[in-house]
Amino acid sequence: MKIVILGAGQVGTSVAENLVSEQNDITVVDLDTQRLRDLQDRLDLRTVAGSASHPSVLIEAGIADADLLIAVTRSDETNLVACKIASQLFNVPRRVARIRATDFLNDEKVLGPEGFEVDLSICPEQVLTDYIVKLVEFPEALQVLDFADGRVSLVAMRAYTGGPLVGHPIKDLRQHMPGIDARIVAIFRQDQPVAPEGDTVIEAGDEVFCLAAARDIRRVMKELRRMDQPVKRVMIAGGGNIGLRLALALEGEYSVRVIEHNKRRCEVLAASVARTLVLAGDATDEELLEQESIGEMDLFVAVTNDDENNIMSSLLAKRMGARRVVALINRRSYVDLVQGAQIDIAISPAQATIGKLLAHVRRGDVVAVHSLRRGAAEALEAVVHGDRESCRLTGRRIEEIELPPGSLIGAVVRGDEVLMAHHDTRIESGDHVIVFVADKKTLPLVEKLFQVGARFL
Repeated sequence: MKIVILGAGQVGTSVAENLVSEQNDITVVDLDTQRLRDLQDRLDLRTVAGSASHPSVLIEAGIADADLLIAVTRSDETNLVACKIASQLFNVPRRVARIRATDFLNDEKVLGPEGFEVDLSICPEQVLTDYIVKLVEFPEALQVLDFADGRVSLVAMRAYTGGPLVGHPIKDLRQHMPGIDARIVAIFRQDQPVAPEGDTVIEAGDEVFCLAAARDIRRVMKELRRMDQPVKRVMIAGGGNIGLRLALALEGEYSVRVIEHNKRRCEVLAASVARTLVLAGDATDEELLEQESIGEMDLFVAVTNDDENNIMSSLLAKRMGARRVVALINRRSYVDLVQGAQIDIAISPAQATIGKLLAHVRRGDVVAVHSLRRGAAEALEAVVHGDRESCRLTGRRIEEIELPPGSLIGAVVRGDEVLMAHHDTRIESGDHVIVFVADKKTLPLVEKLFQVGARFL
């Protein structure tokens, strides 16, 4: 697939890293020539220096025969204009834009065929807010992801000594939970994948990915670890776009405090929230944290624009007694370095937001894609089409399907019914199939399973 990416910032770079490894023809456009050189030194792609909204620059980038345009510059207006030009002048089949302003996001006429002709709009700040809200609802989890319009949940958690299933084989899961069907789709032990067979014993410290109907997921989590007390008090470091959205999302059910160093921004925050307490100060100020009872906080979330600030404030909050700390970290090397030590969860914004884009790129009728383990693995939901003759999945039992190594069908959603995948589960046309892929190198093989042959009409 030929893809033109506009913007070589954090989102654009992450998109390029994910897609170039899948043998796509990638061209990146940006005004910053040094950033483009750095990107070209690391990845096998083309770069073009120039304004992303200028037709001449787009022509140089190969827009005339592109299959997909991904406009993720920092400017909403540039992204919108680029999508309009790509559609009207060059007939690019699919166009994706990063949009921050709610005025644009909430107006279908602006984004639709009568407006800027955007096929998919992505607001990274809102995606991150939704991601963090899930972690507040499930304080025991490392990651919480939804499929099939919220009917199925995939939860990653660390198995702890004392969990009912820890030290026992996976096949005992059904005995522990009669009447509840769940599937452990992956286990990572010391960062190495372990095949989740029936006789595989779960050990303390394992990172376990479990798939179940959303209504059953809490019961499944209890089998693997002690359940934490519900979150009641949340402190947010950083009152930017993400901090404000997070406060608005949480203040109805939780006690929320926001620390922001910019006094003018504090005034904006105070005028925007209803019940949130806005504090002017530095989140790394030990005296301020002590005054605001950091030791009584159930959750501390650092979402400033500075990685080092987020790391240091989170470490300080943890040392001073915050029960759980979450830090937003842009540099991937930092994420791998700090997660699981004093910082409970380190979130990479690019990896958390890239799922929507990947769903638009995957071949076949892909509904949802979620990046797992900081991009190393992936879970996707795709719709099965065709008949037994034209598709490798339709009409076949799970045990008949030749899945690539490290791949696993976790669940099948048929209408309103959620079926955990077992060896004798038969897949029908129209089913939504949820697949876990431990090694992203096998994704092209997984995609081929969902593709329909030319004989199908």
